[in-house]
Amino acid sequence: MRFIITAGLVMIATPALGRDAAVDLVDPLAGTLADFGQLTPAAVAPFGMVQLGPDTNPANHAGYDFAADRLNGFSFTRGVGVGCGGGGGDLLVSMRFAGASGPALMDKRRERSAAGFYRIVYDGAVTAEATATRGAGLLRFSTKRAGRVQLRIDAWHSYAKRASATWRTVNSDDLRAVMVAGTVCDKGLYRLFSSSRVTVNDRPLHRNMVAKDGVATLDLDLKRGDVVQLATGLSSVDVDGAARVRETELGSRPFKAVAAATRADWNRVLERVRPEGGRAERALFYTSLFRVFQTPVAIDDPDGRHRENDGSIARSSKGQTRYASWSLWDIYRTQLPLLALLQPERSQDIARSLADLYIRGKAQWATMNEPFLTVRTEHAGIALLDMRRKGITGFDAPGALKAMVADSATLQRDTPDQQIEAAYDDWATAQLARDLGDEATARRFTAQAIGYRPMWRSVFEKPGEDGDIVKARGLYQGTLWQYRWAPVFDLEWMMATVGNGDWRAQLHRFFNDGLFNMTNEPDIHVPWLFAAAGEAQATADLIRKILTQPMEHPYTNEGKLARPFVGYSFALAPQGFADGMDDDAGAMTAWYVFASLGLYPLVPGEPWYQVTVPAFSRTTMDLGQGRRVTVRRAGPRDGKIVQVDWNGHVLTDWRVGHDALAKGGVLTVTTQPH
Repeated sequence: MRFIITAGLVMIATPALGRDAAVDLVDPLAGTLADFGQLTPAAVAPFGMVQLGPDTNPANHAGYDFAADRLNGFSFTRGVGVGCGGGGGDLLVSMRFAGASGPALMDKRRERSAAGFYRIVYDGAVTAEATATRGAGLLRFSTKRAGRVQLRIDAWHSYAKRASATWRTVNSDDLRAVMVAGTVCDKGLYRLFSSSRVTVNDRPLHRNMVAKDGVATLDLDLKRGDVVQLATGLSSVDVDGAARVRETELGSRPFKAVAAATRADWNRVLERVRPEGGRAERALFYTSLFRVFQTPVAIDDPDGRHRENDGSIARSSKGQTRYASWSLWDIYRTQLPLLALLQPERSQDIARSLADLYIRGKAQWATMNEPFLTVRTEHAGIALLDMRRKGITGFDAPGALKAMVADSATLQRDTPDQQIEAAYDDWATAQLARDLGDEATARRFTAQAIGYRPMWRSVFEKPGEDGDIVKARGLYQGTLWQYRWAPVFDLEWMMATVGNGDWRAQLHRFFNDGLFNMTNEPDIHVPWLFAAAGEAQATADLIRKILTQPMEHPYTNEGKLARPFVGYSFALAPQGFADGMDDDAGAMTAWYVFASLGLYPLVPGEPWYQVTVPAFSRTTMDLGQGRRVTVRRAGPRDGKIVQVDWNGHVLTDWRVGHDALAKGGVLTVTTQPH
């Protein structure tokens, strides 16, 4: 069953922006049904810590399920589109009339969500609205009738394991908490500090709340139309920092002013990319870009302080921002490369944050002293190499190289997929060493990187009877057929080993026999391998099918379905993805954006893009500092691909370099009717 959103988006008045501004096309309810994306309609600012949104019963990994009509309350944090049991759920807030019990009944017909805003009516008498800034959230409750209500703030609530929750102060004017919880998959711990202010009709209450077992409550006698508001700041450092965040980012500004400012922030980052096409297509594009621009998160307090992953407190230099909350195994392929292209200034700080994390001695998943909820940090070296080769150079590359060399000795190499992934990391170490002039390290790690080749030939060159079994031979997720294409850093060797003709035939078999899995990352690059092997039309046809048509999805992370799920891979609906397909912190939505642009970073670490037919007739990208790239499609979208040219020069290999794009110009893909 497909759920279709019919309610439309809430409009928050900002007269300078028209109704068809990019931000107005974003639909945060897309991908929020069950396990079709694991997304949330929570209010969030670009790259913000706070994800302030509803917690429903039942819920998906991000605390919400579109199909649910029972509300537990609103929490301030969540990992978006990630696995295990999710992460976050800090500070669950609810307000109910006296005598109410169990989850509240939501009026789903009156549910509204937009970029940086969420609203729901529940219990037939309370309207709750949420908005957010980078590190603060604002909850507003208004009542339709008079009576006694209880405001309840649960610091013990968490989607992962809660280690501790302590109230430092219980005064309603400055309610302070310290929370420690498990990261995603409970591989480590993060510490979070909060400071909240409760007002009624914008007036402070000067009352002590009742605190017990991590829950603070406050009983209030309200008149019809009264407005209860909770303003909360979060910090990775301490409760004083959380109070400073609250006062700096929210202060005494009205709810509508905060929501409008966040909406404007979203519009600024989204409208740096301007596709021309139908409204529905642009809405799905901008909704996808909205998800991409949420990870990683900026964690600096207003004074620049932040916690490092070893528990120490540091301060960012003036003009710099510290980022955290990593899901690198997912996003190094697509999301970080997309940020390097579309957000090069921000990517300087992201690369610096990642390099510093590496240099301090990062864990593969998480430490016991994380500054914020996080997932995993494998392949950080590939991400840093990729960014550096794309002109993002403001980090300590020699220090990162030293850390990458040390990290190599800790990598698991037991199963076939582990050997491939470790080889990719070693290749990145060799490449960075060569870029820095360290030939000895480059030779050592090049030899180590290609050490996987005998294994590949024995296991993957001709997958055996277990080739289509999920997790065969200890694979983490996926099948041997899906992982066989993973060593993209060694693409020329694989093609030469198999032979170009056989390579192409095997690619066709992979898709014709239904072996491809669009719902997980290991093989999402494979449609682009046709173009790399000289069959540009096959890539164009596959990409168009994935973007626009229902298709069979036979796989989940745990096994192969008895009957494939048939549906869209990407849709502007609560059922926004295929069954079991997580967005994985923007990894999948970044794939969608790249595919719509007709570009793909086939080999993260090498600064070029495979080119195919773009979804839009024309897209303009503002890369900053006056540089603009236009991607044009001359001819029908479903036509025969004829030629690709960059500023009038034909690209015979269907590739365009990042350096060329970064300087600005026009990429034209010419097609003609079949």
